[in-house]
Amino acid sequence: MLPMLVLASASPRRQELLRNARIAFEVQPANIPEDPLPGEAARDCAERLAREKALAVAQKRPRNVVLGADTVVVVDQHILNKPADAADAARMLRLLSGRRHEVITGVCLVIKGQAAVASETTQVTMSKLTDKDIADYVATNEPMDKAGAYAIQGIASRWIPRIEGDYSNVVGLPVALVFRMLRESSAFTEN
Repeated sequence: MLPMLVLASASPRRQELLRNARIAFEVQPANIPEDPLPGEAARDCAERLAREKALAVAQKRPRNVVLGADTVVVVDQHILNKPADAADAARMLRLLSGRRHEVITGVCLVIKGQAAVASETTQVTMSKLTDKDIADYVATNEPMDKAGAYAIQGIASRWIPRIEGDYSNVVGLPVALVFRMLRESSAFTEN
């Protein structure tokens, strides 16, 4: 019998992406701080946090395959994590308005104590937002638990005319990358 995949995240978006791809999993959030280190590059941050999440859960579930992931939004080499409050969400949206930015998701699979880490980067272009657009969007509360203060699969989709790369990565989990890593690990068979 193959080991169960455990998602080290409570993110409903990551869960939905795995379900849609018919990848069976259980959920056990890692509950670790998600702060970048001083001077840490965005890709390094996303990969480090994914690894820390996966390893934290793998200690409790050593017989399972554990998947950790962390998504960051980057503009002008500044990491935009989840907003602290409504004012922070508005600040982030003003930074992204009318510009292109990167979404980077670090992914880590821990299998039998061994960690494999990778990441995916997608270029996203956001239309110019008015102050009213930003205020109305922040009032919906949708931006509050999202890196970069927006959900491409939600209301904010109206302001995303172009992406270059993996759409599921922008939602929060690069499914094709995860599937390839699982397949290469031989710890997974298709349902």
